[in-house]
Amino acid sequence: MGGDVQEPAGGPSDLVTDLLIGREEPCGSAREQLDRGGSVLLHGPAGIGKSTVLRALAAEHARDARAVLRCSATETESHLPFLALADLLGTVLDDVADALPAAQRTALESALTGRGESTLQRDGLALRLAVLATLRALAAEGPVLVVADDLQWLDPASAELLGFAARRLGDTRVRLLCAVRTEGPESRDAEYHRHLRASPPDTLAVRLGPLNRAQVSALLDRRGYTGLPRSTVRDIHRTSGGNPLFALELGRALAESPAAPRPGEPLPVPTSLRDLVLSRLDMLSEETRRTLLVASAGARPTPALLRAAGREQAEAETARAVELGLLTTDPEGPTLRFAHPLISAALYAEAPAPERRAVHAALSTAASDPIERARHLALATTGTDPGVAARLAGAAALARDRGAPAVAAALGLLAARHTPADGGPGPDGRRVVAAEDAILAGEADLARDIAREVLARSTAPGERVRAWMVVIEAAGQAIGEVDAVFPQALADAGEDPRLLALVHYQLAWRGLVVQGDFAQGRDEAAHAAELAARARDRRTELMALALRAQAETLMGHPDAPETIRRALQEPQDPWVACHHNGARSARFRWLVMGDRLAEARSAATDLLREARRRGMAESEVHFVRLLAETELHSGHCARALELARESLTLARDAGIGEGAGAMQAALAEAAGGDVDRALVLAGEAVRRAEEDGDAVYLSRAVAALGHARLVAGDDAAAVRAFRRVQALEAGAGITDPARGRWQGDLAEALVRTGEPAEAQEVIDVTRAHALRLGRSAVLAVLDRAEAQVRAARGRHGAAVTELAAARDRLGALGYGLEEARAAFALARLRAAEPGPGQEAYEEAARLFRRCRALPWLRQVEAAVADRAAPPTAPAKAPAPACLTELAAMERQVAGLVMEGATNREIAARLFISVKTVEATLTRVYRKLGIRSRVDIVRLAATRQHD
Repeated sequence: MGGDVQEPAGGPSDLVTDLLIGREEPCGSAREQLDRGGSVLLHGPAGIGKSTVLRALAAEHARDARAVLRCSATETESHLPFLALADLLGTVLDDVADALPAAQRTALESALTGRGESTLQRDGLALRLAVLATLRALAAEGPVLVVADDLQWLDPASAELLGFAARRLGDTRVRLLCAVRTEGPESRDAEYHRHLRASPPDTLAVRLGPLNRAQVSALLDRRGYTGLPRSTVRDIHRTSGGNPLFALELGRALAESPAAPRPGEPLPVPTSLRDLVLSRLDMLSEETRRTLLVASAGARPTPALLRAAGREQAEAETARAVELGLLTTDPEGPTLRFAHPLISAALYAEAPAPERRAVHAALSTAASDPIERARHLALATTGTDPGVAARLAGAAALARDRGAPAVAAALGLLAARHTPADGGPGPDGRRVVAAEDAILAGEADLARDIAREVLARSTAPGERVRAWMVVIEAAGQAIGEVDAVFPQALADAGEDPRLLALVHYQLAWRGLVVQGDFAQGRDEAAHAAELAARARDRRTELMALALRAQAETLMGHPDAPETIRRALQEPQDPWVACHHNGARSARFRWLVMGDRLAEARSAATDLLREARRRGMAESEVHFVRLLAETELHSGHCARALELARESLTLARDAGIGEGAGAMQAALAEAAGGDVDRALVLAGEAVRRAEEDGDAVYLSRAVAALGHARLVAGDDAAAVRAFRRVQALEAGAGITDPARGRWQGDLAEALVRTGEPAEAQEVIDVTRAHALRLGRSAVLAVLDRAEAQVRAARGRHGAAVTELAAARDRLGALGYGLEEARAAFALARLRAAEPGPGQEAYEEAARLFRRCRALPWLRQVEAAVADRAAPPTAPAKAPAPACLTELAAMERQVAGLVMEGATNREIAARLFISVKTVEATLTRVYRKLGIRSRVDIVRLAATRQHD
């Protein structure tokens, strides 16, 4: 492996698999280049995984090579001439020696064996030509793969000879797969340019960059460092800079550490990494090293801050650190940055504790920001100190107001650590506040751990109930996993209406999520609002009213508008105002379901802006997803896809709402992206909802799966999914069809699978609810579906009229994608009739293009291509008497076969899928005792002749 990556325990094959996480794109590019016969130069900093990628690619392509020549240089052996060349050619020299001229053979044997005095100065030309001739001789018998790792340690003689040959290989079947360590940007890295110039002209340079946070998390999990809190994974990612080796070493250090780092303290940095990144510190004076320690402890170090902290020669000392590549300067300001986060972490970890405290004491007066001053004061103080604790609590409140709840949580924990046990407020009270801040910041694991610590020690009912609420909140949609919490929380609440309101609010969520009983959830929310009003807890009252409004909206309850009005009454709580479960969120849902899309978009945009300003992680994830939903309804498929992907990325990063994010991303992919991806995401959404016991999102996830299957053309599977949604929503008491808008899709899928009667029943039941609630867009979609039922029953004129009207209404309401789908259905119906139908398809294509609905546009193109195919000669004949034994759909399909229609034409005419046509024909063959569609035509001709 050379000097790039050390292998942790687990074996090299495991490491190859693990470190390829996040390397799909660079591996793909390199693989394509090698497949074309080109060469590849991998480059990047130490530990980034170059050797691992190189070995994986070499293993893949070695099977197709006649010879694989390998070398892996090391720093300690780089002074030995021709060593790398001996590794490369030593085992094959005997095979090609006879093909070399005597002078070249002698020079090469001398260089490889060391038994002569061959040097580049004396035998340079002979050696250069010998290496080139050797590679060409090997390539004459089959492809040759040269695999060279750690080119930066190649001995100069070998590097010169290999570069000479590489530049002259031309069309010879020799590929080079090499890796070199580079530290800086490509434009300024001399090592990179030197080795690229010594590579074949067609060489593809592939830089391996840092992993993102999700990839670091996956890497740690694969290596057995599981169960780490997300906040710790974030610290590992930040400290490692996304370097896989550094991340694994930090994970190992944490696993071996007897205690986790305290709030405000950096991660433990193992000796192996300290030695790697701090070797250049030996070139610094003690004073310069001390200045860098102060910089490592500061949040945003500047020369002015360092001077204020007592480092009088800060400019000169930091300039020296910049020269050595330890620091970099920000071109847009005075802030100093370490060249790699690990340098700062290792420097801080190496310093003795008293020296660290002295540095923090200096910074506690030098820093200009009150939050920074309080943090440094805490880290400079040992033991409890009520004054320090009070300053930290004040700094936490300031951080919260600034929209930095994660900082507030860390400061709150520091405040608890310095709070005397007999003080007021006590340490556990401050821990509860810190846990609530952690929930707000999306740090569910940290919040849960803090709450459990409080519950293990506190006897105060208020602290205990709030801690129980944090445990429930941290469970997210998997609220069923904490069922045992509720009796304990109720017992701790006693008769206190304020504490009981908190518990009943969560019981309302339990009724919705776990039991899927919206009526029970509504009643619990109403009870919680009454208790909170009695206790004059306006925040909880508003949250409970908002939850009641959400339940009533989804139920189609007549009280929903009034409950929303009450939830929006003054006085409002600013925290509730932008909460994802607050009244404004409930109002957004009401606007969307009422087809007021422009107002809904504006509301979601405002909510997202406020949630981001306050640092409310879960609310941000939620509102990005709601904005994606609005754009999708509006037919802005590209924008919806962008937002849905962003929401899912945020959700996975924070571990919040991943199932809901996958559900919305599936719908967006089905509309404007990749249908296969939509199916995968919808399946993930269903799995997560089932695992969490989440009845609220399970029905929506299954509906997304049904829609993805419909777009993919699997109508039978779509029907199965939608029937499950039908049962789930009926059990939950959900009657508003605008909640999921799946009923029209179910009806259309039923038509295509030959069940128009059931489709009409779905339409009739849904229409009654839509008329009662005034859901105009739902009614227009139902008209589109009903037109297809009529077409399947042979009423084509009425179907055309109804489809055109539905298309126009959907366009007027702003539902661009649904309008395009109606136009497409109309085009298919017209195309199945005699005469030109190209114009109808052109309109559908234009509307889908406007929406950027790529999967649907592909369906239009396929329909146009099918229509352009040479038609089958018609052979009209009356249906034979035996066709009366067939079912209605079977008779229609058989009759169209007799007219000479293709399976695609039949599918378009009857609004069913090609698969359904094929299945129906199979049944027809069996019932009539025939084998093919030709037999149907012959049977018709026989009956006509008779």
